[in-house]
Amino acid sequence: VQLLESGGGSVEPGDSLILSCAASGFTFSSVAMSWVRQAPGKGLEWVSGISSQSVMSYYADSVKGRFTISRDNANDTLYLQMASLKPEDTARYYCAIGATQRTVQTPPPGQGTQVTVSS
Repeated sequence: VQLLESGGGSVEPGDSLILSCAASGFTFSSVAMSWVRQAPGKGLEWVSGISSQSVMSYYADSVKGRFTISRDNANDTLYLQMASLKPEDTARYYCAIGATQRTVQTPPPGQGTQVTVSS
């Protein structure tokens, strides 16, 4: 299993970012996926998940209405559209296998991508 996250950066509050996760080494279209994040000095926090065929999506209360998870099974890629970013969204973001807080597999195998929200 290989997961390569990208798209992070330094932005101001209220800005938007789109994160990507390129998957390889497994049958991506058969697997539910999630985004998780880790803020400095804190543990992993599940953010959002999506079923294998995009029928169901799930969000943590902290991001509901601001973040949108999606996937492109033809290109083995997972996305996270982040809008109205807040300083508390600052964290390293990882993709992981599993759709929900209960089923997500941790620790995530990739290096993650850093998102910093600051004025």
